[in-house]
Amino acid sequence: MKARLMDRAATVVLTLIAILIIGTLVGLLGFILSQGWHKLNLDFLTSPPDIVNAGGGIGPQLFNSLYLLVLTMLIALPLGIGAGIYMAEYAPDNKITQFIRMSIEVLSSLPSIVVGLFGLLVFVNMTGWGYTLFGGALALTVFNLPLLVRVTEDALRNVPRSQKEASLALGITKWRTIVSVILPAALPGIITGAILASGRVFGEAAALLFTAGMSSPNLDFTDFSLNSTTSPLNPFRPAETLAVHIWKVNSEGLTPDARDVADGAAAVLIIAVLLFNLSARWFGNWVYKKMTSGSN
Repeated sequence: MKARLMDRAATVVLTLIAILIIGTLVGLLGFILSQGWHKLNLDFLTSPPDIVNAGGGIGPQLFNSLYLLVLTMLIALPLGIGAGIYMAEYAPDNKITQFIRMSIEVLSSLPSIVVGLFGLLVFVNMTGWGYTLFGGALALTVFNLPLLVRVTEDALRNVPRSQKEASLALGITKWRTIVSVILPAALPGIITGAILASGRVFGEAAALLFTAGMSSPNLDFTDFSLNSTTSPLNPFRPAETLAVHIWKVNSEGLTPDARDVADGAAAVLIIAVLLFNLSARWFGNWVYKKMTSGSN
């Protein structure tokens, strides 16, 4: 009887905790969206910001955030997944490997402001690039690599060893086994890690203050040259992202509607993160079914 009461009590407590977490999340999202919903229109999403007058938008900042996300993931995903494969399948269990794992844990605990200062020293000053999108992408790669490596390694290790042994028993090489058997089975976990890393990229501000900068040139969306200072595709130009813009408007905004602009930008940021997470999960499930010959 006592065990049943304890079980019911634990169930009630855990249910209440889950409800509290979900309620807090819904309340936070509802508050942010309700505050900024009135600003969401096409003009606000596409027009550039105005420093002095009311009515500015967030067009360049929204594009910079999406472009920075793409650049960062193009750099971080191959490195993180490759390092995770090495740690899970090739690295021997010795002191060097233990030191590497400890270094990954230390790197993952660094505050983003420290990563930003490191990026300022290396990717801004030492390289001579100045404030650039590419420097911001490299700084965020440093910020997200530990998460990607750890998630990939854990996902690969959680694949049943019987699948690997069956593939090797058929004479398939180790690399082919990893690519054709282990990686598809571990794909949901890897995609989850990639989604978490992407969310951190989209919402990061501190590391980008010192690497990508707090300003953006007037972009010409008809100019696709990678060398032009006004081209949106030029990775070596300063680029204020949406998260940095929210901080800047809240702290230094001079326009009469600075608070409304910040609220609208925050609502756009939340909606973009939600849409990205939902679409990324759908895409991950679709890729998993294709790679494992699963049926819909």
